[in-house]
Amino acid sequence: MLAPPADAASADAAGYAPAPIDWGPCTSGRLAGAGAECGFLVVPLDYARPGGETVRIAVSRVKHTAAQYQGVMLVNPGGPGGSGLGLSTLGRSVPDHAGDGYDWIGFDPRGVGASEPAITCDGGYASYDRPQYVPSVPGAEQAWRAKAKGYADACAGNGAILDHVKTTDVAQDLESLRKALGETRINYYGFSYGTYLGQVYSTLYPDHVRRMVLDGNVDPRKVWYRSNLDQEVAFDRAIKEYFSWLAKYDDLYHLGGTETEVEKLWYEQRARLDRSAAGGVIGGDEWTDVFLQAGYYVFGWEEMAEAFDGWVHRGDWKPLKDLYDQTNPPGDDNSYAVYASVECTDAPWPRNWNRWRFDAWRTHLRAPFETWGNTWFNAPCADWPAKAARPVHVDGGKVGGILLISEELDAATPYAGSLEVRGMFPRSSLISAPGGTTHAGSLSGVACVDDKVAAYLASGTLPKRTEGTGSDAQCEPVPPPVPKAAGARQKADSAARQPHQRVLAGLPRS
Repeated sequence: MLAPPADAASADAAGYAPAPIDWGPCTSGRLAGAGAECGFLVVPLDYARPGGETVRIAVSRVKHTAAQYQGVMLVNPGGPGGSGLGLSTLGRSVPDHAGDGYDWIGFDPRGVGASEPAITCDGGYASYDRPQYVPSVPGAEQAWRAKAKGYADACAGNGAILDHVKTTDVAQDLESLRKALGETRINYYGFSYGTYLGQVYSTLYPDHVRRMVLDGNVDPRKVWYRSNLDQEVAFDRAIKEYFSWLAKYDDLYHLGGTETEVEKLWYEQRARLDRSAAGGVIGGDEWTDVFLQAGYYVFGWEEMAEAFDGWVHRGDWKPLKDLYDQTNPPGDDNSYAVYASVECTDAPWPRNWNRWRFDAWRTHLRAPFETWGNTWFNAPCADWPAKAARPVHVDGGKVGGILLISEELDAATPYAGSLEVRGMFPRSSLISAPGGTTHAGSLSGVACVDDKVAAYLASGTLPKRTEGTGSDAQCEPVPPPVPKAAGARQKADSAARQPHQRVLAGLPRS
């Protein structure tokens, strides 16, 4: 059975009256230090049965400090599956105190983190030295198919919540949160998957949207099977940008003087680790996953370069393991479990594995970096124990001016998606960053972008919408790092060219 259409979902939430949130002190040191309050929003597991089982959504709040109150600002970090409880502190990153007029609201979506119940399936699923991603050796494909099905089967143990973690469910939770906070309209800041949540919410409840910033836009036409195929090609392009950066600093890392040389060495090392895992833990899959982060963000490029250098020249695998563990915490699969729960049920996936295999091999021929790794990452959806829904037809025609942001070589949410969303929201404005590969990187210190965000949050001012189908304003991207050793050598030249260059840092997402 398919899920009800969007208008039914909207009606379900409209009929539910949540209790006010009982605010108290936060247990997180970071939130406590920011003066945040914490509590739980109680909502129905199934909005079609508001008197039935409930779930509790963990919520945090940093209250406004400016005299002019601008309302609540709900924040979602993406994923799906990312914890957003700590993002009530995001307002301090907005320039010119433009965030001070808002109550910033962080929350863990249903199933995530401190929300109850939290979904988990198999904490050891991402353990070390897994079967080889690229199934070019006997038994690899069968091993991964069995592994992915086993994970889907294990997830069935979470029970009824698996049928109620769709983006429409989370959008209904946002509507309940609005009501519990006593607000007529909400403001919203969404990163990555959080942009899709914002698109869905504003389609279902356009009259309840005041201001909205969507950074790194999902193409809502392609959720989620086709969007993952697009990602695989985009990540292959993005990793070449990283290889080119490594070649630029060959005198430091000695990994190759051209992008082609670095790329050749990288694939040689993956093949080597497929044959024999370093330290018994870092195989070719883990190697791929470590460097996948370079396709998302420039913030960790130097650390990954040092790990690459250390492995190739000194056989030191421990920094690789540390980097792998940062994005795959041992024993904790909550984020991945929720990712699968949402993506596998937001829209139908192919049930015939031959379709998956054909598309993966076809894409792998042009994008060998991540295609098979991403295929196996999503493979539990081929056997998922909960039913898929019909995705919402996103329509921003009734929504006021919103701000869209995208770097033009973003791999996780390719730039074409932001252009599509701009067309769906006719009163929106899009800021793009030509040549940039950083995913959802606003409020990271690039003044051109962040000042426009501040102007919008302060007064609703958007870049003037231009004719045509392109972006409405262009900014420089988040810049790649200059390695410390190279920075010392280049200090005089850099100071002469850019006497007021800003120091950039990655924004924590949780």
